[in-house]
Amino acid sequence: MENLNLEGQTILLGVTGSIAAYKSADLCARLTEAGACVYPILSESACKFIQPLTLQILSKNPALVDLWYESEHNLPNHIQLADAADLLLVAPASAHCVAQFAQGLASDLLSTVHLATQAPVIIAPAMNGKMYEHKATQDNLETLQKRGYHFVNPEVGMLACGYEGVGKLASLDSILGKVQSVLT
Repeated sequence: MENLNLEGQTILLGVTGSIAAYKSADLCARLTEAGACVYPILSESACKFIQPLTLQILSKNPALVDLWYESEHNLPNHIQLADAADLLLVAPASAHCVAQFAQGLASDLLSTVHLATQAPVIIAPAMNGKMYEHKATQDNLETLQKRGYHFVNPEVGMLACGYEGVGKLASLDSILGKVQSVLT
């Protein structure tokens, strides 16, 4: 997406356990290049797909994973991050993350920051199509939509599991377009 200007915006980039987590590196780089101050927050399962160091280098900020690590190393704590955020963007958002958010659970750093922030939230789901279309996931998405969350819906295509269908992470241009529209 050309002409993206996010100067002065603080974006918390949530990354969850989906094979699409590798795309978060490019997303992080593009947000940073557009002038945003990006703080990556990874779920533990996201770390199985992408290393925090990658996002730390691209964002020029610490990539945070552990809720309890921050106090030992003088990093911004979850309340400071939540208060500083102009936007919480979760891309990719797994079915587990969507369920945590819908139920108001705070079991890890990302879900705790989510509950504490007053910033708008954008969710870009990415998962197996059967998981995405499951009634529980659809109910959770509907709950979040009623709360005013913004979505970048998954695309139809070949999924990493070998199935073809809905569940593929939306294009980065679509995600960046939603970020720009929500922040302007």
